[in-house]
Amino acid sequence: RWQKVLYERQPFPDNYVDQRFLEELRKNIHARQYQYWAVVFESGAVAQQLCSVCVFVVTWWYMDAGTLSPQGLFGAGLVSSLLGYVLFHVIDAGVGRQKSGRTWWADLKSTVVFIAFTYGFSPVLKTLTESISTDTIYAMSAFMLLGHLIFFDYGANAAIVSSALSLNMAIFASVCLASRLPRSLHAFVMVTFAMQIFALWPMLQKKLKAQTPRCYVAVTVLFALAALAGLMSISSVGAVLFALLLLSVSCLCPYCLIRLQLFKDNIHGPWDEAEIKEDLSRFLM
Repeated sequence: RWQKVLYERQPFPDNYVDQRFLEELRKNIHARQYQYWAVVFESGAVAQQLCSVCVFVVTWWYMDAGTLSPQGLFGAGLVSSLLGYVLFHVIDAGVGRQKSGRTWWADLKSTVVFIAFTYGFSPVLKTLTESISTDTIYAMSAFMLLGHLIFFDYGANAAIVSSALSLNMAIFASVCLASRLPRSLHAFVMVTFAMQIFALWPMLQKKLKAQTPRCYVAVTVLFALAALAGLMSISSVGAVLFALLLLSVSCLCPYCLIRLQLFKDNIHGPWDEAEIKEDLSRFLM
């Protein structure tokens, strides 16, 4: 009788297997069973980041058109940042502060240094891209914002995820767009607003998602409505297309993902590579 061993001589060819070989066949061992509403909930991170980019572009358009003053945007951003900071620590209950060891004074100093540094270099930011055509600036900004969306950390454990690269691309896009604003004060406020919406806002999103899921859903819906309202004031066609994009990301894509799980057919069996799960560190001593 054939045995699946290599240390005995048997009267069979090397590639011989008997009818018992396929008895160990297993399909989709590690396949996950997704629930539709759970996937819709997770897609909120993508929808919120799309809305963040939309709000940033709409805000820049109003600044460029002269409808929104830099003083008003800076004041609104300062108040919202203070409220978000307090809300973040109320939800966190001081756990993150204890782990990091940071104090309120350290956060205040970092904020003051950033504001002073950005304000001091705002004339440089304003004249940084004077030799580059406006069309090239717009193309570079669109490319950088697209890269920001691609490399953003949505919670997936993938090699393409890079929070630092994503944030740097968003700030680079904000610097490019800010250089086309009328004054250096506009550039300063625009870069500051970019840090708030691309760096601080996602941190509050993740905390809300982990601690208060219902509030996270409500904030996601309200933020999406605000982005659509702002875009509607500029272009009704763009608002309709953006609404279709959000519906596709939040409703259609989760449905397609669950439907495609029915066609998954991963097979496992004795032909798989052997995995050594025993701790062999004692042999290295």
